[in-house]
Amino acid sequence: MTEAWIIDVCRTPRGIGKIGKGSLAEIHPQRLGSTVLAALQKRNDINTAEVDDIVWGTSSQRGQQGGDLGRMAALDAGYDVRSSGMTLDRFCGSGITTANIAAANIMSGMEDMVIAGGTEMMSQFGKMGQGGSPFMDNGNEHLRDLHPQPHQGVCGDAIATLENIPREALDDLAYVSQQRADAAIKGGHFDKSLVPVFHDDGTLALDHEEFPRPQTTREGLAALNASFGAIADYELDEKGTTFRKLVAQVYPDLEINHVHHAGNSSGVVDGAAAILMMSPDYAKAHGYKPRARVVAMANMGDSPTLMLNAPVPAAKKVLAKAGMTLDQIDLFEINEAFSVVAEKFIRDLDLDREKVNVNGGAMALGHPIGATGAILIGTMVDELERADKQFGLVTMCAAGGMAPAIIIERM
Repeated sequence: MTEAWIIDVCRTPRGIGKIGKGSLAEIHPQRLGSTVLAALQKRNDINTAEVDDIVWGTSSQRGQQGGDLGRMAALDAGYDVRSSGMTLDRFCGSGITTANIAAANIMSGMEDMVIAGGTEMMSQFGKMGQGGSPFMDNGNEHLRDLHPQPHQGVCGDAIATLENIPREALDDLAYVSQQRADAAIKGGHFDKSLVPVFHDDGTLALDHEEFPRPQTTREGLAALNASFGAIADYELDEKGTTFRKLVAQVYPDLEINHVHHAGNSSGVVDGAAAILMMSPDYAKAHGYKPRARVVAMANMGDSPTLMLNAPVPAAKKVLAKAGMTLDQIDLFEINEAFSVVAEKFIRDLDLDREKVNVNGGAMALGHPIGATGAILIGTMVDELERADKQFGLVTMCAAGGMAPAIIIERM
């Protein structure tokens, strides 16, 4: 089995995910995806006719984000028609999954050059019209009985209650995320991968991170009202079903303490990212130097009712596949979907906090769902180089109670 090499990574800035407020909100999702694909081609002078596949992540595949966004973005970027493309959905884990599939296809020897990545325009969710059921099971009563799946924010609060993690700890982590993101932006830690986005008329749409709030204080976070109590009790159908009742089907005695709010939850943003991968033979034959290699990949499932707890077992699984231990990993990226996800990850694995999300996370920078995993892998490649470190582990929770994971090594 051959190796999968990461040649380059790039991403757009993350724009506030609200029409009328966010700088990317009126950009077509295909154009946002083509921005990073075109940047990869230009930066690396790749022959797009030899791109075997483009594996793309988009979670909300409706409206303008429907219709195989990966293929459409490649065509919009001017790629040769022979470069194929697909689009997948593993909810929040889509971006890591695209990288894992791309790497697996190269490592199997079946493909030589594959681009992974993703796009999510969260500002367009309302315009697209979600429609259908408010439940993850989309109205499947049998599945609801087997595995009730509440709102993610309610799940975060339930986990914090079960784990006895106080709001103060979650707010502290949110504050640290903002401070680290601010330091990373000011220090230029993201500059190597960041590519600007332009409107169709050539004017600049966005060239910097739009979501961070470096003025955030611990006192300000403490003053925010918890967000998910009312959502937990909102009646979702004529039967009086609520998200709180779904949790109670599995945890009948749990009195949920609502601790998450806008400040310690991930930001709603728009963004796209791409990762260029090659086989060693192809890279050497065409003069490309690798920045990193894929060491191991894994997928893990956990409780759909708690939904957010799979990153810890996913990390353990990918370490076992790599034949490595936690102390061999120099840096960790765990997506801050909600503060409790990262806090529990750190506590359960007894990690050094100085190794986790060192440039801040989604609470400060935002979480463009289908693109986030690819963004985190790119951030890891850049940081391993900047800090002169060797191994990085990236993982994230996904709806349905899942988590993909990947370990990469700087080369």
